[in-house]
Amino acid sequence: MTSTSPREILVTSALPYANGSIHLGHMLEYIQTDIWVRYQRLVGNRCHYVCADDAHGTAIMLRAEVEGISPEELIAKVQAEHEADFANFNISFDNYYSTHSPENQALAELIFNACDAKGHIARRTITQAFDPEKELFLADRFIKGTCPKCHAEDQYGDNCEVCGATYTPAELIDPKSAISGATPIQKDSLHMFFKLPDFQALLEEWTRSGSLQPEIANKLAEWLEAGLQEWDISRDAPYFGFQIPGTENKYFYVWLDAPIGYMASFKNLCQKTDNLDFDHYFNKDSSTELYHFIGKDIINFHGLFWPAMLHCADFRTPTAVYAHGFLTVNGKKMSKSRGTFIKAGTYLRHLQPEYLRYYFAAKLNNRVEDLDLNLADFVQRVNADLVGKVVNIASRSAGFITKKHDGILSDKVNEPELIAQFVAAKTEIGDFYENREFGKAIKAIMALADIANQYIADQEPWALAKQEGTEQQVQDICSTGLNLFRMLMIYLQPIVPDMTAAAGNFLNAPMTWQDLEAPLVGHQINKFKPLMTRIETATIESMLEDSKQELAKEEALKQAKPAASATFEPIAEQIQFPDFAKVDLRVVKITHAEAVEGADKLLRLQLDIGGETRQVLSGIKSAYTPEDLIGKLTIWVANLAPRKMKFGVSEGMILAAADGKGIYLLEPDSGATPGLRVS
Repeated sequence: MTSTSPREILVTSALPYANGSIHLGHMLEYIQTDIWVRYQRLVGNRCHYVCADDAHGTAIMLRAEVEGISPEELIAKVQAEHEADFANFNISFDNYYSTHSPENQALAELIFNACDAKGHIARRTITQAFDPEKELFLADRFIKGTCPKCHAEDQYGDNCEVCGATYTPAELIDPKSAISGATPIQKDSLHMFFKLPDFQALLEEWTRSGSLQPEIANKLAEWLEAGLQEWDISRDAPYFGFQIPGTENKYFYVWLDAPIGYMASFKNLCQKTDNLDFDHYFNKDSSTELYHFIGKDIINFHGLFWPAMLHCADFRTPTAVYAHGFLTVNGKKMSKSRGTFIKAGTYLRHLQPEYLRYYFAAKLNNRVEDLDLNLADFVQRVNADLVGKVVNIASRSAGFITKKHDGILSDKVNEPELIAQFVAAKTEIGDFYENREFGKAIKAIMALADIANQYIADQEPWALAKQEGTEQQVQDICSTGLNLFRMLMIYLQPIVPDMTAAAGNFLNAPMTWQDLEAPLVGHQINKFKPLMTRIETATIESMLEDSKQELAKEEALKQAKPAASATFEPIAEQIQFPDFAKVDLRVVKITHAEAVEGADKLLRLQLDIGGETRQVLSGIKSAYTPEDLIGKLTIWVANLAPRKMKFGVSEGMILAAADGKGIYLLEPDSGATPGLRVS
C-alpha cells in the first residue's frame, strides 16, 4: 500500500528485560516488527524503529548482587549481548537504548508531575510482605509457599501453577521469601497510585477506536466492565530505578518508566539526527503514526495504563498496538530439558538467521495466535521454498547467460504478459505486508515462484541450447527467468534482506519497490553464486543438543554459586612450606590501566616492579575503573610464567580477593615501595 506523500511512522517493539538472554520466543516479535518496518521503508515511507533494554526493577538488583557486580555493570553487559543478537538477526533498529537513561528519567518525572498536578496521583499507606533478613518489601513473585487450595508446594504468592487458583500472599501456607528463605512479616508503607478509574470513559472509547485487534479490545472490555482499579506506581528502597521526585526512599515501579523508554529512545535518536523532531511525533495533535508491537501477555499495560498516562500528560496516544501470541516448538511449550528453549545465540551458531525470518513470516498473521516452530516443517519449508523454488529460478537461468552471452541479458522484454502478471501482484502483496498478513504474502510470492519455474520447465532452455540456431531463444527465456527472479526477491526483501542484497549483487541491479516495473534489458549480470544452502536435519539435532548442554551448564552454575552474603569459602588442600617458598611475591605500582577492547572483564595494567615494567591482564574490570587504579600499590606474583591470552600476553598476576559482593585488590601499606619482596 503506497501513497503520494511518504508517511511519517514511529515503530517500537516491547523492551527486552536486561536480566537474561534473548531466545527464539523473543525473536518472533522483533522479526515480525522488522519485516513490517522494512516494508514501510521499501515503499518509500519515513519509518523509524526504536527499542531499548528494560533495565530497572528488583530482579535486576538481585541478580547483580549475586554476580558481585553493580546493576549498571549488569545492564551494560546484558545490553551488549542483546544488541549483538539483534544485529545478527538483521533487526534494523534506528536506535537501541536503555531505560536507565537521563532522557527516560526526565520524561518519567515530567509525566508523573503532570499526572500529579492534575490530581490523578493518590497517596495512601498499604500493608505488604517484608523480608526481615534482606530488609526489602516482597512482590508476590518473590514469595513462595504451599497453595491454600490444592496444597501443592513451592508455589508463587499470587497463583498456583498446579491447580490454577489465585490468592494473596497472606493466604499461602508457610510462606517464605524466595530471596532469603525467611518468613515474611507484614509492614506498612506509604505508596503512590495512578488513578486509572479517572480515565474509564477515555479508555472505553480508545479501546474500541480501531487501535487494537478485536480480540484484544474484547479482553480489555472485561477489565473495563469490572471497573478499573488504581495502579500502584511506587516501590520502596532498596530498588534499582528512578527515585520519585520529592521523596527520599520511593522509586518508580519498573512498569511506569518502561513504556516511557520508547519515548526516551526516540528522543535520544532525535538528538543524534538532523531534521527529526521529538515533539512532531509526540504532541497530542501529531499527524505522524505510532505503532507498538508487543506480546499478548502485556496488553493491559499498553492498552490501559499507557494511553491513559500519555493523555494525562498531553502526549499523543498510539495509532495502534499490535499484539501477537506465544511461540511453541514442536507443538509444545519451549523446554530446557528437550533443548527447545533455544537462545538466539545458540541458533546463530548453527543456522542462518534468514531461515527463521522466512519461517516465522510464512506462519504470521495479524491475529493474536500462538505460532508453532515445527522443526521438521521448518527444514522442509525453507528448503522447498527458498532453495527449491526461488534460488532454483536463478541457478537454472544464470549459467546460459554467463557462458553463452557474456553475462548480457536480452535487449528487450520477450514475455510482456508474464512480466505484467508479476508486476500486477504488487498491490495485493503490498496490502498483505501493510496488514501484517505475512503468511498470505509468502503464499502469493511462492505462487509466482511456481509460475516462474513452470515457465522455465516448459521452455526447456537446456534442451534448446543443444540445438543449432537457438542462442537468441535461450537468451530470451533465461533473461525472462532472471527478471522474474528479481521481482520475487524484491517482494521478499523485507523478510530476507541479506539474500536480496546478494541477489542484487549477482544481478548488478537495484532492488527497490519502484524497480518492479523496470525490467532489466541489455543488462550485464555477474557470475551466479549460491544464494541460500539447504538446511540439514543433522544441523537441527546438533542445535538442540547444544541448547540442552548450554542450559544444563547454566543450571549447574546457579546451583553451585554461593549465596551473595557468603564471606567464607572452604580452605583449599594444604601445601608444604617449600612449595609456598617458590612463589615470589613483590610490591608493584600500577602506572597505567586501560580497558581491553573486546573483553568483558579484563583490564590491561602496566606495573612498575622497581625500575622495570611488566604488563598484566587482570579480570577486575567489574570492580575498578582504569582511573581508580593508577598510582595504587598492589601485590604481584613475579615468577608466574607469562601466559599468552586472546588479548595479549600477561606477565604474572596481581592478587585480589573476591566474594559474592565484589572484587578487592590486595594493597600493602603506603610505606612499601615497588620491587619490595613480600615475606
